[in-house]
Amino acid sequence: ANANATRPWQIYADLAQHLIAMARPLYASEPFGVDLDATVYAFDATTIDLCLSVYPWAPFRSAKAAIKLHTLLDLRGSIPSFIHITDGKTHEVNILDDLIIEPGAYYLMDRGYLDFARLHRLHATSAFFVTRAKSNTKFKRRYSQPVDRTTSNVICDQTGVLPLFYASKDYPATLRRIVVKDDAGERIIFLTNNFSLKPEMIAALYKQRWQVELFFKWIKQHLRIKTFLGTSENAVKTQIWIAVCTYVLIAIVKKRLHLPHSLYEILQILSLTMFETTPINQLLTPPSGNFDDENQPKQMSLL
Repeated sequence: ANANATRPWQIYADLAQHLIAMARPLYASEPFGVDLDATVYAFDATTIDLCLSVYPWAPFRSAKAAIKLHTLLDLRGSIPSFIHITDGKTHEVNILDDLIIEPGAYYLMDRGYLDFARLHRLHATSAFFVTRAKSNTKFKRRYSQPVDRTTSNVICDQTGVLPLFYASKDYPATLRRIVVKDDAGERIIFLTNNFSLKPEMIAALYKQRWQVELFFKWIKQHLRIKTFLGTSENAVKTQIWIAVCTYVLIAIVKKRLHLPHSLYEILQILSLTMFETTPINQLLTPPSGNFDDENQPKQMSLL
């Protein structure tokens, strides 16, 4: 706790960025569930609740404190490429201003990031976004693409503009509106600035956004950042960045050693053998097998 309080958290943040730069090329050709030759990111935030009396520097509500972990996840390998930690009051959409937009990349976001001025910034940078419309989002259709409802769950594929004054001022370009029906029969409305992909592909892309939710779940459950060793802002950020470093290190080990294990299995093995002198590659590499039983020592009977 004392070390976390005194050592600058920026040291671990810089280490994490260095590890991320090592990990992402290893997963550059990794499939992620959609056959698309492009970089695809999922952007979201998760809230970690804290006690207001112990963490007064992280206000959230009148009687509760919290921090938010904003993450841009590269879906190829589920490697975080951008992480930003704020107090609980900071709205997720504001962090879009801190992103360095990559032309040609796809950004998947839920309806909490539906800010047309910021989405137009993505569009102006030649990047693509896929998000969901809110229930009160107004859309003026100009024309529709034909869809076959008998062979797909796509209800309509429309091109149009935003009719309201402020929305059209923030996003003056045309938008694509796709309505699909999920397995439960409910309508889901997507908004995107990509007009070349099939509507089924747009829906499949957005479905992959849940990988960022799995990343948050993995970090919280397996790297134990729900309980912090220190109470200062520096201590909390230090522990979070150490957890991110651990996650990326395990991802690097998995790829370099060509391991069939999941990240959780690798973490469990390492946590149980942390103080052993066995080399990591021997701990994680499965035995070659095919031993000759005649050359193996016989086990003596106890009876």
